[in-house]
Amino acid sequence: MPGEPAASTEPALPAGPTASAEPTASPGGSAFGSWYSAAGVRGGARQFFGPEMERGRVFFPAELVPHLSHEAVRALPPARVRELTVRHLYQFLLSATHLETRVVNRGAERIAANQAGVDLPTAGRLDAYKIYCDEGYHSLYSLDLADQIAIATGIPIPGCDYGAFVGELARTGRDLLPGEPVLAQLLQVIVFETLITAVLNEVPNDPTVVTAVRELTRDHARDEGRHHRFFTGFFHVLWAQLSGSLRIRVGAAVPGLVLACLAVDVGPIRVSLRLAGLDGAAADAVVRDVYGGAAATRRSRELARATVQMCESAGVLDLPGAREHFATHGLG
Repeated sequence: MPGEPAASTEPALPAGPTASAEPTASPGGSAFGSWYSAAGVRGGARQFFGPEMERGRVFFPAELVPHLSHEAVRALPPARVRELTVRHLYQFLLSATHLETRVVNRGAERIAANQAGVDLPTAGRLDAYKIYCDEGYHSLYSLDLADQIAIATGIPIPGCDYGAFVGELARTGRDLLPGEPVLAQLLQVIVFETLITAVLNEVPNDPTVVTAVRELTRDHARDEGRHHRFFTGFFHVLWAQLSGSLRIRVGAAVPGLVLACLAVDVGPIRVSLRLAGLDGAAADAVVRDVYGGAAATRRSRELARATVQMCESAGVLDLPGAREHFATHGLG
C-alpha cells in the first residue's frame, strides 16, 4: 500500500485498469476552497446553553426519539420524559464524538497520509486533513455542549459506553469483506459521511428545540456538507481503481454496511429507560417494540437516499443483481 511501512501486513486495494496514476483534482472539487475562513474549527463560535432563555423548548425533537411514543413511556411523569429527551441528546452528541474520532478520522488520516491504496493528488490529501481537523472539533463541541447541559439541568450524563457501536462496525466489516480490512474501513467512512448530513439537517430548522442544540447541529451540518462532497468523489475514485472481482464483493457488501451504520445503539437507550423508572422487562419491551419493523426500514431508506444515489452514479447498481440486492435490504 502506498506509504505503508514495509512491515505492514494490511493488503493494498488492487488497482483496476481505469486507475489514473496522476489524478489532478481533489475528490472534493472546490468544496474546501473557503475552508480556512468557513470551517467551524476556523471561525465558528462556541455554542452556549442558556437555560433561562430556553423555557418551553425541547432538547431534541420528539419525532426523533422513537421510544417517547411508546405507551409505557407516555405513562411516565413529564419530568421523567424530559430526562429521557435530554439523555437522548447526550447519546446523539457523545456517539458523534466516537464516530468522528474513531471511525471517520481513522479513514481521513489514511487518505491524508497516502496510505489508503488510492491515488490522490496533494490537493485531495490536504482536504482529507481538513476533514480530520473538522471532525476533532465536532467531537470537542459535542462533548462541551453535553457537559454544559448536564450542569445546567442537573441531569447527569449516564456512564454508558456511547462508542460500543464501533466494535460492532468492525465485526460487520470483517464479516462482509473478509481479508479487506482497509477497504471495509474506507467504505464505512464513506457511508457515514454520506448519511450524516441527512440526520443533522433534521434538527436545525425545528423552532421547538433549544437554540444551542439547533445552532450546533447547523454548524455541524455545514461542515458535513463539504465532507459529503469529498467522500462522494472519493468513492468514485476508489470504485474506478477496484478490480472487477472486488467490485462484485463491494457491491454485495455495501447494503449491509449501510444498515450497520444506521443501526441504533440500544444499550444507552435501555439505561435511559431504567433511569426513568422502568424496570428491566419494561425497558426491554420498549426497545423491542420501537426499534425495528417497517418504521425502521422506512427511516433507513430515507436517510440512505444520498448514499444509494452515490452508488448508482458510480455504477454499483449496474452490477448483475445489485438492484435486487439493495432492495432486499430495504434500500431499493
